[in-house]
Amino acid sequence: MVPGRRLWVAVLCGYLAFGAALQALPSYVPEKFGGGALASGTAVGIAFLATACGRPFAGWLADAGWSRPVVVAGGVLAALGGLGQLLAPNLGVLLLARLVMGAGEAALFSAALPWVLAGTRAAQRGRVAGWFGLSMWGGLAGGPVLATVLTATAGGDVVWWVVVALCVVSVALVLTTRSDPGRIEPLARIRDLVPRGIPLPGAIVGLAAYCYGTVAALLVLRLRAGGIGVDDVALAVFAAAFLVVRFAGSPLVDRYGGRVVAASTVAVEIVALVGIAQANGPVGATIFTALAGLGLALVYPACVSMTLDRVRGLRPGVSMGVMTSFWDLGVMTAGPLGGFVAEQAGFRAAFLVAAGAGLACVVVLLRMPRRAVSPR
Repeated sequence: MVPGRRLWVAVLCGYLAFGAALQALPSYVPEKFGGGALASGTAVGIAFLATACGRPFAGWLADAGWSRPVVVAGGVLAALGGLGQLLAPNLGVLLLARLVMGAGEAALFSAALPWVLAGTRAAQRGRVAGWFGLSMWGGLAGGPVLATVLTATAGGDVVWWVVVALCVVSVALVLTTRSDPGRIEPLARIRDLVPRGIPLPGAIVGLAAYCYGTVAALLVLRLRAGGIGVDDVALAVFAAAFLVVRFAGSPLVDRYGGRVVAASTVAVEIVALVGIAQANGPVGATIFTALAGLGLALVYPACVSMTLDRVRGLRPGVSMGVMTSFWDLGVMTAGPLGGFVAEQAGFRAAFLVAAGAGLACVVVLLRMPRRAVSPR
């Protein structure tokens, strides 16, 4: 039997650490190392470079029956990355620590998901992926709230110690699970790391990720720069809307199909990003931030469904890893590119560029065939 609940909690702990770091960095980087939106955006986004590169290999090893040691290694790397960010003497070392943490988060989730999906019927994969994905997204959403509370009550350095502690808890949870019962199989060929059927769902999730990355890296700075307020609760509002819709709406993916669900919710995301760009008061900013969480909540399970449908069960770990890497690439690009646009043309322009990425996402969705074609 797959220890799904324990793996869920282990991934949640790892991503609570990752999310707390995302919240801390926009203030931590300028205060400790200097620099503006570009430096902060790069620090946020660079971890996703390592995550994008690591996910296919984590899924590759998971498909061969190595899920458990890969998940453990992911927790260890995430802990080392968190400690490195706390002790970094300069921005360069901080960025290196962010890469280490990103690699750890890649291994943690991308080896655990195929472990869980291996025991799931095909007709339920959308909802199970949505449920298990809540461990990652719950951490990314709850981590900023945790960091805000810790910073207000105990100081900024305490956040980084908690980040390390959460990763250690994640490792302990996985070490105390039963071993993955799947048999050890020969590793697939490296040239097969990108199965056919992945590029279109990958492009969709990557463009949606650019929207998320802009929110993660620049929302707090946008609200502060505009004197709007609510910057201390905005990411919590985004998180709450995201989690409620993900929890309640994941079964819609199996009912209506990933293509329909993704197109509908990304349209909401476009409206939200334009609204954040134009908001002048706390009420409007709060409403559009909540809509942004709603608009992104079901994109990932929708793309999981489309991907598994297109690859017809071939190497699910690699397929999920590669598809999710597109998400990481989108977030990684949004940090420095959004920061550059913000410094050159203002925060409103950065959010309008993100809305353009959402529009491109809808265009790609409309080009998706209604019926998947098996790559066999």
